Amino acid sequence: MRTKSVGKKKINIVTLGCSKNVYDSEVLMGQLKANGKEVVHEDRGDIVVINTCGFIDNAKEESINTILDFVEAKNRGEVEKVFVTGCLSERYKPDLLREIPDVDQYFGTRDLPLLLKHLGADYKHELVGERLLTTPKHYAYLKIAEGCDRPCSFCAIPLMRGGNISTPIENLVIEAQKLAKNGVKELILIAQDLTYYGLDLYKRRALGDLLLRLVEVEGIEWIRLHYAFPTGFPEDVLEIIKNEPKVCNYIDIPLQHINSDLLKAMKRGTTHEKTDALLAKFREKVPDMAIRTTLIVGFPGETEERFQEMKEWVREQRFDRLGCFTYSHEENTTAYVLEDDVPQEVKEARVEEIMELQSQISWEKNQEKIGKVFRCIFDRKEGNYFVGRTEFDSPDVDNTVLVSAENVYLSIGEFADIKITSAEEFDLYGELAD
Repeated sequence: MRTKSVGKKKINIVTLGCSKNVYDSEVLMGQLKANGKEVVHEDRGDIVVINTCGFIDNAKEESINTILDFVEAKNRGEVEKVFVTGCLSERYKPDLLREIPDVDQYFGTRDLPLLLKHLGADYKHELVGERLLTTPKHYAYLKIAEGCDRPCSFCAIPLMRGGNISTPIENLVIEAQKLAKNGVKELILIAQDLTYYGLDLYKRRALGDLLLRLVEVEGIEWIRLHYAFPTGFPEDVLEIIKNEPKVCNYIDIPLQHINSDLLKAMKRGTTHEKTDALLAKFREKVPDMAIRTTLIVGFPGETEERFQEMKEWVREQRFDRLGCFTYSHEENTTAYVLEDDVPQEVKEARVEEIMELQSQISWEKNQEKIGKVFRCIFDRKEGNYFVGRTEFDSPDVDNTVLVSAENVYLSIGEFADIKITSAEEFDLYGELAD
């Protein structure tokens, strides 16, 4: 039987897409290890499991190319089996079965027990919080909910991940305790929507309750919030960010646009005026908080005038961190019936305009940090520098702090007080504070 044929084989997990996929791969690897399987992440293996992304065109293209590469490797005899899971597989399984039939099996985003069965393993319910981390051992993602109930017209996530299902606070605390016991110091809270957390379980927004429990976990020193939807944001969280030293003065809140007509077409449930009021409240309650956002350019109906409104707003708001993406016309979303009327070259030019403006803002904000001392955690050594972050920076997406390794040694995964000596657009340079 197939389930027995994989007994002593090495299983290679390949992760594409966002941090939610990273988390899912880590859970899969933890389950496989508990079943006595030899498992590696993005290394050589006899069996390959590709955890795909199906969010926007570029991500889908990367996922398909990765699948094709491993199918070719299988046809050359370099791997024995290729399994595909994740968002692309959930969304396009009939098409994938027809177009790439050499994959041994396709699985959806909530098919973990079935995937494990095909890998000769059993799903172990008792493994709450057991994962094999693919991140550096001192930080980890903590996924507090799966799926999304928001109606955003441009977004296909509900098609791939289903509706919101919050993980109980007790389970998340157990997971955090296990992570801390294994050396994790920083938790990065993720979900499709942190703002919605708890509504399904507790009939109220419970992100604040969760934070108050997580700050009690011994060994955890930083807790960071990612992907908080702006509409309905629980204001008690702001007080917790302000008053709890473990909760970083940082929030990632994807605002997507500022023109009220486009926000209505996007079904975001807000307006230009309400968004400005929310940001003002953030800055009033937590003056030192770094605000990260993401924007979409080229949504149907984005005239030059509406784009300029967003550009001027970015100039006014002076976000600490900002990412910008071109609109992707996704089938089966409610925006798909609209005419994709902004040419791709115009979309790309608008991204460049926004990011050029943000680079200048980031440079100016970084200059203000020169001479100041920040507590930093160090993720790695790269060339002649130790690479770290302040509490205002999340790994992989935000600024870094570089300290020369010529005359000082810094332990990876440890904190140090660093005095900033110079700064560029996205990098700070510093030295150990006296």
